[in-house]
Amino acid sequence: MSHSSSVEFIIKCTRCGKERENIYEITCSRCGGPFKVEILGDYDTEIRKNFPYIKEWISLGEGNTPLLKIGKLHFKLDFLNPTGSYKDRGSVTLISFLRQNGIKDISEDSSGNAGASISAYSAAAGINATIFVPENAKGVKLKQIESYGAKVVKVKGNRNDVMKAAMNSGKYYASHILQPFFRDGIRTLAYEIVKQHKSVKEIVIPVSAGTLLLGLHEGLNHLLKSGVIEEKPKIIAVQTRQVMPLCSVINKEPYIPPERVTSIADALVSTQPVLLEEMAKATNQCITVDEEEIISAWKKLAGMGLLVEYSSATVLAAAEKISLEDPVLVLTGSGLKTL
Repeated sequence: MSHSSSVEFIIKCTRCGKERENIYEITCSRCGGPFKVEILGDYDTEIRKNFPYIKEWISLGEGNTPLLKIGKLHFKLDFLNPTGSYKDRGSVTLISFLRQNGIKDISEDSSGNAGASISAYSAAAGINATIFVPENAKGVKLKQIESYGAKVVKVKGNRNDVMKAAMNSGKYYASHILQPFFRDGIRTLAYEIVKQHKSVKEIVIPVSAGTLLLGLHEGLNHLLKSGVIEEKPKIIAVQTRQVMPLCSVINKEPYIPPERVTSIADALVSTQPVLLEEMAKATNQCITVDEEEIISAWKKLAGMGLLVEYSSATVLAAAEKISLEDPVLVLTGSGLKTL
């Protein structure tokens, strides 16, 4: 167990409860489960004090994104983070931690927002990043990764092959999915939403690999446990009709993972997420949206002056299908990445 002035924390396996032995243990050596950071102290209003394991932040000015009210909806503009996505909340935390632990060379597998975000923070921290991507990866996000000076390695095969190549690269595997500090960094989103809109009843988010869902869930639990909120806002997960592993579990609907993802929501690609067991416990409502609903919602958002990724527009598509009391819709990625 580690100590700080006010907040204590423990890093343990979500499935069997074993404590993590060191930062080189990526998944639990006992059961293979993922690790999570558990904060044992109460919430501190100075947000960074809730991360006692970070001594020096390598910041690019992430967080504190605006909450915008349009009609009855509140939109959390998380696409305004430095690299254009909410992932910066996780990257600043993971990369700051790795830097203070002397890690100089990292590998990561993502051709999207996580790869771009980790590349940017690695550049700021003086860490060499090698990003493994599928061989057919192209587009603005790949150019963004390269712009920060990260080395890009294209890998033949499926998403799993890309992950294996990153894991076996001989560099420190800074996975945004498996590293507990990345997910833990997303807690700041929960703190900000509650600070900006105390009466929030539902938070609507797109869900793919589960980092956003799990980080938000932990942050809200921390606020609840600390007595900052009396009841936890409901987290409503949104997935596409094509990639709906979580909705399939929650709604007991049949789902066959697609061989290739062709959905316009190209950031929602985790067909068989490794954190599915944890994701299913973190929410009890999951809405699927189809391609036409996504395109229509994207156009509506653009018509309000909000240019987001199609993957982010899924939250408005979902909000239009259900009745909501006092929702915050999280807009996760910038539309400039998909033009």
